[in-house]
Formats: sequence, structure tokens, C-alpha cells
Amino acid sequence: MEPDCGVTGRSNEPRRRFAEELRSLREKRGDSLRKLGAALGWDWSLFGKMEKGATLGSVDVVEALDQYYSTSGVLLTLWELAVGDTPQFKARYRRYMKLEAKATSIQQYSTCAVPGLFQTRGYAHQMLMLGGMEPGRGLDQQVDARLSRRKLLTRDEAPKFRAILDESVLRRGLTELAAWREQLAHLVEAATWSNVRVQVLPFSVGVHEMLNTDTAFLRLPDGMTVAWVETGYSGELVEEAERVDELMHRYDRLRDHALSPQQSVEFVQRVLEEVPCPPPHE
Repeated sequence: MEPDCGVTGRSNEPRRRFAEELRSLREKRGDSLRKLGAALGWDWSLFGKMEKGATLGSVDVVEALDQYYSTSGVLLTLWELAVGDTPQFKARYRRYMKLEAKATSIQQYSTCAVPGLFQTRGYAHQMLMLGGMEPGRGLDQQVDARLSRRKLLTRDEAPKFRAILDESVLRRGLTELAAWREQLAHLVEAATWSNVRVQVLPFSVGVHEMLNTDTAFLRLPDGMTVAWVETGYSGELVEEAERVDELMHRYDRLRDHALSPQQSVEFVQRVLEEVPCPPPHE
């Protein structure tokens, strides 16, 4: 079977594309594998295996490569796509992830779970377990991949991010109290970042048009806006301008009913204070 390649001649298969990109970046710098290993402090044979597709490496290795090659998070995105490249991983979600890495602004509404860009390790681990993943290396890689997305919000020229959280996101916590407190504390911290706005949609608003639909909007460098709509059973990347506009109108109406950013931070802080500290043995 011929490899699936795009117009650039590079593979469209995430694992193969990641390996090709690693090799291409190293060759452009004129580095040998030994020189790369010496520069980053890992055995050079690891990078050889990664360039052959024999291993994907860990998130720490990819972060070091991303910094070394000055790829501004692109390598991390390719790595996350490669880690998640299973038969069940939808092609449309892979496209969304690529667009997310380029977005100049992101607006999101979450109905019942903390957005991926805000998730802590404990929260991501439990959510992936609930999604059917078994403990092991595969789960650990998926957690690392999800956490790597958080760097999108703290990198240079980070996108503006507004998240509207339904109150149920904050009321349906983790059973592990320490992990849940850590997640809530991270939400409070992230809300103070200059490029981030968090708003809570309280239960008192009642029913609304987006009750069961997680939605994210990506503003791209060319001015185009696309939307990702997810119901828990499936997801859809919406690129048609008319449909995106309608979804944006619904989102704007939700924002009109949400608490202000300051009120929302105070709300999350109160929820955090209500969570009991775990006993010493937990």
C-alpha cells in the first residue's frame, strides 16, 4: 500500500509525519544524531528510534526538541496527534487539533467536564480511565499528550482563551479529593492569566440552547472562525460560515447570562473552599 501523503509529499499519517518532521528539522540544522544527543542530554540512539518511528518518546523529550528547534509548540502538537492515532481517533478531530495550535483566539463552552486546556494530571487521568483506557504506558502517554496542550496558553504569542463553564463542571468533582482540589486551584490560577477569561454559567439560568453540547470556536490567523461541536458520543468540525455564525450567536447569548470573570473566580474559589482537605493517608 502506498503511504498516505499530502501535497507537500509528507505523510498524512500522524506517527509517520512526526518521525519525518524530526528528521527534517535535524537535517536542516546540520546536526548528527550524536550532536543532538549531546546538546539535549539524552542518548543519541533515542532520537534515531524516534526518527524511524520505532518510538514516540516522552513528553519531556519532545518539549526539549520543541525548544531546541524553536517550533513554538508545533512538535508537541504533532506528538499528541501521533500518540492519539488509533483507529478510533477521528480524522476530523486531528484536523481540529492542528487548527487549535494555530488559533489566535479560542472560545469554549463546557457542559460537564473541565476543558482539556485547563486539565491537571489527576483530572486527565481519571477522565481517560472513565473513557475506557486501561492503566499502563498507553494511558500515561495520553495523559502526557493532553497536558502538553496546556502550554498553548502560556507560550509566546499565546491565543486569547475564554471558557464558559456550566456550574455542573464545578459541582461534579473527582472522587480523589486531593486531585479535585488541585484541579480547582489550577482553574483559579489560570483565570488570572492575562490572556484567559473564565466565566461560570450558574444553574439559576435554567435550560438553554446548548444544554448538552460542548462547543469551541477557533479564530484562525486568516480571520476565519471554525467550531468544534461535541456531544459525548461524537464530534463535528464545523467550517461553514453560516453554521459557525449561528453557533456564535448561541454562545454570545450564554455569555450574557454567565457570571462576570471576577464573580466567576470568586465562585470557583468558594467551591474549592467547600471541598474538604483529604485525610493524611489519601
